[in-house]
Amino acid sequence: MFEWLADPEAWIALGTLTALEIVLGIDNIVFISILAGKLPPDQQPRARQLGLLAALGSRLALLLSLSWIMGLTAPLFTVLNQEISGRDLILLAGGLFLIAKATREIHHRVEGAAETTHEAKADTFRGVIFQIMLIDVVFSLDSVITAVGMANQISIMVLAVVISVGIMMLSAGTISAFVGRHPTVKMLALSFLLLIGVALLGEGLALHIPKGYIYFAMAFSLGVEVLNIRSRRRQPLPEVTVAGS
Repeated sequence: MFEWLADPEAWIALGTLTALEIVLGIDNIVFISILAGKLPPDQQPRARQLGLLAALGSRLALLLSLSWIMGLTAPLFTVLNQEISGRDLILLAGGLFLIAKATREIHHRVEGAAETTHEAKADTFRGVIFQIMLIDVVFSLDSVITAVGMANQISIMVLAVVISVGIMMLSAGTISAFVGRHPTVKMLALSFLLLIGVALLGEGLALHIPKGYIYFAMAFSLGVEVLNIRSRRRQPLPEVTVAGS
């Protein structure tokens, strides 16, 4: 099982796969950070940790059921000459969920904080964890399919997933704090979720959008926003004119 430890190519595969898993986990961290940010401050760290542990659990469970994963790619039915598989259904559902969630959050931020009592009570700790677990399945599916394509040894896949989730758990608090301190970054993160949702819909309909384009657009937008933040910090405060002086 661990014969690959003496194989340099296996270590290269492990490093490459771990890096890819971290990149694929960025959107998961963004989603978890936004959902956890709606909870009281004392519950947010626990929600982030539980959310990432759920992500780890779902990834490992999918890795240990590779035959089922491979079966998901088999066509179930055809719509308008388009074959639909179990994987496609999961991606379509996940894409629609992300688009609906991000649209609702953007509407809330743009239109103001006036919500009904029912809506305010909807964001409970259990509700947030449940939403995180649902979308974890979608993100985990993409992650596991990448792992299967990159490595042949199940132990390499498991180790890469564990390392990547561990790194995400260490960085989730910093990312969440940064998003929370800068409202414009949170709006940008919500737009990222919309973009990812559209990409998932495209994948579900066999319209493959190269991941490199998506992550480049996200990195470029984030870089511009960081420059804007630094520019605002350097601007001098406006002078206050006292009446009668």
